[in-house]
Amino acid sequence: MSTSDARLRIGFIPLCDATALIVAVDKGFAAAEGLDVELVREVSWSNIRDKLNIGLFDAAHLIAPVAIASSLGIGHVKVPIVAPFGLGVNGNAITVSPALHSALADAAAGDLTDPMVSARALARVVAARRNQGAEPLTFGMTFPFSTHNYHLRFWMAAGGVDPDEDVRLVVLPPPYMVESLASRHVDGFCVGAPWNSVAVDLGIGFILHFVSEILARAAEKVLGVRSRWAEEHPDLLARLVRAHDRAAAFVEDVANRDEVTALLAAGNRIDVAPDVIRRTLDGRMKVAPDGAMRVSDRYLLIGRHSAGRPEPLQAAWLYAQMVRWGQAPLSAEMLATAKAVFRPDLYDAAVGSSEPDMAGEPADGIGAFAGPAFDPSDIAAHLAAWKIRHA
Repeated sequence: MSTSDARLRIGFIPLCDATALIVAVDKGFAAAEGLDVELVREVSWSNIRDKLNIGLFDAAHLIAPVAIASSLGIGHVKVPIVAPFGLGVNGNAITVSPALHSALADAAAGDLTDPMVSARALARVVAARRNQGAEPLTFGMTFPFSTHNYHLRFWMAAGGVDPDEDVRLVVLPPPYMVESLASRHVDGFCVGAPWNSVAVDLGIGFILHFVSEILARAAEKVLGVRSRWAEEHPDLLARLVRAHDRAAAFVEDVANRDEVTALLAAGNRIDVAPDVIRRTLDGRMKVAPDGAMRVSDRYLLIGRHSAGRPEPLQAAWLYAQMVRWGQAPLSAEMLATAKAVFRPDLYDAAVGSSEPDMAGEPADGIGAFAGPAFDPSDIAAHLAAWKIRHA
């Protein structure tokens, strides 16, 4: 292998679920595998996707549904992508403006931290606004093919809100979410850490829900590479996966958290206050401007509970959401293609993995707060269980 073969350009968005990637490079785990990696910070998922697809990036910190949509050829050109490593499970949150939080609290019949209570409260707020002739509420999400889009829709629809008829969903790059809430262009958003916490710290947002309260286990970001590149560079890919696996283990050791926080807070990485990043990694989140805290050991899984091992079941769930919301037709072939994006075989071959550590994980692999257990072998039944859908 020539020296040039081991030089890689990898794109990322400044989010905490890029932690394993950043640590793999900045802590030297990639170099220990003989890899010279240049990390390129980007602002939008369309930039990441396009540069990966045309070969300007060898690999990318990629939102999981983008890898699936690219492989299916929906929403853009068809470029098959494989994901041999999961960069994060969970990590998203839904944040709302103080005005919307107050309206939801007034409309809630129960504890607002219960996602079913808040979803039904949202339905009441939406109905009241309609009766008053007010503009629909606007929520930001990061991409049409995004977990953020599907998490918002899943939550809203469970409470009786049709996300395509009753509210507006707009696409915003993650770093622009806070500014859009501050300027009142949006009433809320779903985004990954640290941007929810930044809004809370500025006093302009309330974290309503962690995604782990909506879906106990939700694949979020993956390390994505073009399928052809993976076939042409199997040794490079294995080394890249090993570097990430070691980095994830390093991150999950609490003794290393201060060092990891400093790496992520750097100006060329995530570039936010170290305290915000540390709270994210610890799952100890300030959820309101008055300092109220909420703690969850599931807020963001980077290495524990086998978060690095990609699960085809998660790809099936994401494909089911694409079908539910009219982005893709339902077909056995497309389901198989979607599941084949997530490659536990490549992960296992690279790290010598045995049985994944799934103790305490939801029985169906998803653990949704509403609806039936998810069965990837019967997407039609899953869709039929929902009153609100556009399949």
